[in-house]
Amino acid sequence: MCKNAELIKLLREVECIKFGDFILSSGKRSDYYIDIKKATTNPKVLKLVGEMIADEIKDDNVKVAGVELGSVPIATAVSIISQKPLLIVRKKAKDYGTKNKIEGELNKGDRVVIVEDVTTTGGSVLKAVKEIRENGGIVDKVFVVVDRMEGAIENLKKEGVELIPLVSVKELRENL
Repeated sequence: MCKNAELIKLLREVECIKFGDFILSSGKRSDYYIDIKKATTNPKVLKLVGEMIADEIKDDNVKVAGVELGSVPIATAVSIISQKPLLIVRKKAKDYGTKNKIEGELNKGDRVVIVEDVTTTGGSVLKAVKEIRENGGIVDKVFVVVDRMEGAIENLKKEGVELIPLVSVKELRENL
């Protein structure tokens, strides 16, 4: 079984797709919700996702970034499997200590791939792209576990970033 099909099977098994009336982080209403935390807190899913992304970046000289909170477990799995340094992008700076918005060592000119759990319009991950770029990092790829296919690919492309979904909501719906 290919890893994509295996991921779809595992996402179904952990029942991460819910149907009903939901408000998304983008503010949009939806008749379905991808409870990706049910997936990314499952060791089998997390390991497979980590392997899938690590396979894609194994030859690249990059750092792996995750946005708090949802994509940090994914980024950590990818970092461990790929043996690439980890960065964590905070949604807002701490108000104590170093007051960093990016945890980990980011140097000017470092290439960074960002991992995300779910994308709708891509707004959340675009903020992380901009934060890394403002701090000297180079971002041109984002990996996402599930793309809801509501504009994220196009919106990131406008900013010079390729969004690479492991699965799309279309694939998940087809296989329910």
